[in-house]
Amino acid sequence: MVNTNITIRVDQELAHEAKVLAARRGTSLSRLVAEQLRLLLKADLRFDAARRRALKRLKRGYDLSWTPLEDRGELYGRQDVR
Repeated sequence: MVNTNITIRVDQELAHEAKVLAARRGTSLSRLVAEQLRLLLKADLRFDAARRRALKRLKRGYDLSWTPLEDRGELYGRQDVR
């Protein structure tokens, strides 16, 4: 795998805090950002896959084992409803 440099612009305070975070985790800022991007992309791929599965299930439909009642009387359990 060939690494590619990218340039991002963030405010000075954010850059400082990110460097401190990377140091606390014992890694470089570059590696920290790369790992977060990797996790973000992985989550996005999982979401897309789940979305496709859900849409496929919706198209297929669900069997609720329900049959419509013949009339309102049956709904209320009596036959004298008009």
